[in-house]
Amino acid sequence: MRTVRRLLYRDIVWSVGFVAMAFLSLFYFIDFVDELDDIGRNGYTLLHAALASALEVPGHFYELAPICVLIGTIYAMARLAQSSEYTILRTGGLGPGRALSLLALLGLFFGAVTFTIGDYLSPLSEREAVLLKASFRGGLALGRAGAWLKERHGSDGGERAISINVSRTAANGELEGIRIFEQDSEGRLRTRIEARTGLVGHDRVWRLRDVERTDWPTPDQAAGGAALSVRRSATLDWPSTLSASVVAAAVLPVSTMSTVELWRYSEHLGDQEQASQRHEILFWKKALYPFACLVMVALALPFAYLHARAGGVSLKVFGGIMLGISFVLLNNVSGHLGMLRNWAPWVAASAPGLIYLALSLAAFTWLVRFR
Repeated sequence: MRTVRRLLYRDIVWSVGFVAMAFLSLFYFIDFVDELDDIGRNGYTLLHAALASALEVPGHFYELAPICVLIGTIYAMARLAQSSEYTILRTGGLGPGRALSLLALLGLFFGAVTFTIGDYLSPLSEREAVLLKASFRGGLALGRAGAWLKERHGSDGGERAISINVSRTAANGELEGIRIFEQDSEGRLRTRIEARTGLVGHDRVWRLRDVERTDWPTPDQAAGGAALSVRRSATLDWPSTLSASVVAAAVLPVSTMSTVELWRYSEHLGDQEQASQRHEILFWKKALYPFACLVMVALALPFAYLHARAGGVSLKVFGGIMLGISFVLLNNVSGHLGMLRNWAPWVAASAPGLIYLALSLAAFTWLVRFR
């Protein structure tokens, strides 16, 4: 059985690696061509474009890993079936259950590789790519509305709700266009702070520069003649409960976050009574995504039981490509449906994998019993 394992694993790993290299080369070329438009602007060179494209390769591998596993495994199993090697292995005692268990172990290995790259290497490289591009583009735009954060402070006058808006980030990582709105327990605006730039320290203190602070009096103070207070200062240290990691999660793309960071940020959104379903779905999708490799090898195994007359290797590989594309489409659509239909996040994230696992097991059972 060790010889059988070595034969299967060697062919499948080689095929998956070849498919992955082909896909990554294609995506690298596409990313590099997209970066050519920025060459010559603000010192952005050909080397920077090549580096930025290379930093996006781990993210592409993470996204394409299940498809590469599916196509590579289908190619290896179909080639063994076409050359009758798999028929010989079946005659030698390789039963369906044993074959499925062998591929399941290999699928777990591919899943572990996918998880490691997707949770450690990909977020780091994606963040470096974003920062590299931002350094030459004058910062990172955060959309028309910017990024919003919320927190709550307890005080002698009751709990206060604080809303923070950041317009963009500078090339050096500073936050720009900061606006802080503080409301009392009855929803009245009490304080507004506007700062041109700012940084979040490790002690969770926002160090703001070019600050304008406006304080509104309470109804009792206004009845006593207190007026609106406007103060300007060069710097201001504003204490907060928001850590630098939470702020980074709000201003950077979701692809730069690991599974743990997604969980922490979704918990923060829930604690602040903000919509967190999108990030909860993304957390479950990222947590369950490596197991898609296990589903893909199970989906590829039935191709080994198809006779060579049922189609050549190229036709079966084409079928694998279509299956992989359909899985990616369903995986993306399920997240949007989950938000529209208010599904439980783990249901929306696991539905595509469960559907394709049931499909693969049904096809495998039918081929073994009737073919």
